[in-house]
Amino acid sequence: MTRAITVKGVGTETVKPDFVILSLSVEARNKDYKKAMQEAAHKIETLQAAIQTVGYDKTDLKTTNFNVRTDYESKKDRSGNYRSVFVGYICSYWLSLSFDFENTRLSRTLTAIAAREANPEMRIAFAAKNPAEPNKALLRSTTENAKRKAEILCSASGETLGSLLTIDYNWGEINVVSQTRYNMDECMPMMTASEKRIPEIEPDDINASDTAAYVWEIS
Repeated sequence: MTRAITVKGVGTETVKPDFVILSLSVEARNKDYKKAMQEAAHKIETLQAAIQTVGYDKTDLKTTNFNVRTDYESKKDRSGNYRSVFVGYICSYWLSLSFDFENTRLSRTLTAIAAREANPEMRIAFAAKNPAEPNKALLRSTTENAKRKAEILCSASGETLGSLLTIDYNWGEINVVSQTRYNMDECMPMMTASEKRIPEIEPDDINASDTAAYVWEIS
């Protein structure tokens, strides 16, 4: 019977964010379906024009989701009973603009968007542009961590670490996004042009981790 030792390896990697994912959402409401669609389309065109002023192509603004739904509200009739009354249509767009992180570029982009009447709700995520590299480093770190643990356990037990028998690893996606979140929402339309200037942002480093189980023979 083969004697073996099973060790869980834990790897960690710290990565500096070098990529920005800017998410925007706009909404148009109107009782007339065609007008709701036209209003939403106008907001999109306004955003496209805004990013073009700071060097992007309008096609850089990608649509990630689109939805049209009916809106109802509850109203009391003369008999005191509540009934649903059609209010209109809500047309919603979710969009994304991604670019290399540089504070001046980010500030100019946000200021250009905030200066337009489209008034989108904005969310900013800071990520690693090439997640494959930190993922490779994580795998190396995980393996080294497991081997060190196995060697220490064997040495303390008076045994010798033998050949690696198996590796159990879950090939899931590793999150290489900073915990820093930057939101700009419905308060933006009430701000003056000077107030809409965006301060510099220094996002937190990305702290990624991964695990795997290793089985070594004890010789």
